[in-house]
Amino acid sequence: MPQSRSVHEAGRSGSGIDTTVAHNARIWDYWLGGKDNYQVDREVGDRIREMVPHIDAVARADRAFLARAARFLAGEAGIRQFLDIGTGLPTANNTHEVAQAVAPESRIVYVDNDPLVLVHARALLNSNAEGATDYVEADVRDPDTILSRARQTLDFDQPIAIMLLGVLNFVQDDGQVQAIVDRLLDAVPSGSYLALTHPTVELGGEGNVEAMAYYNQHATPQICARGGAEITRLVRRLDLVEPGLVSCAVWRADRDEDGALPAQVPQYGVVGRKP
Repeated sequence: MPQSRSVHEAGRSGSGIDTTVAHNARIWDYWLGGKDNYQVDREVGDRIREMVPHIDAVARADRAFLARAARFLAGEAGIRQFLDIGTGLPTANNTHEVAQAVAPESRIVYVDNDPLVLVHARALLNSNAEGATDYVEADVRDPDTILSRARQTLDFDQPIAIMLLGVLNFVQDDGQVQAIVDRLLDAVPSGSYLALTHPTVELGGEGNVEAMAYYNQHATPQICARGGAEITRLVRRLDLVEPGLVSCAVWRADRDEDGALPAQVPQYGVVGRKP
């Protein structure tokens, strides 16, 4: 029988789902071909697609990066614990599905503050019998709460993989985002890993300038892009796993029959190990 732990619902007062304002998690779900979105999300998603025609490819590339990173972490890196912050709506190849396919005893804590994600959290709690999953409702800007609740499932004396995929772009202040990363890394032992993706106006992402301005006028939460130099500073304490900081589409991706990697997308991806 699947094993799971209860969903944390503390702090939910006033956190109802607003279907009148587009929300990033639901827009992202729409670009991935999901059904957990509303008309307002599709309208904003379509307008952004006009500005950034490859936005669906960005969403798919980010999701594929998650699968490759989790497979690497549970396999080659030998990680058995995952803290996935900014989980988003459940879809195929969620972190626990990928990790537990490699190492059934893997334990995963998901974190998000979107009430719609909470509604669907049961899908994220469908652990196998050997491992465990949990869901914490919290904001990435509150790492102390995240860490406190994650300790109910994860052993912070053993290495943990922190997953920050497409979430730090919702923290506008560079000093705050650095403090978040440092606080999370301070809490985990040597041998832990951090996996990160982040949108950029580099890597052919010039169209993101107009698209993000439109998004910030019509959707929530507010979003920002960062360049490679800024992201490099965020992970400066880590030993980066090859190939380092690259477009998430090409990070350890398979080559085609002609030996070519997939086309890059304007979304950085990186995995690093805490020495």
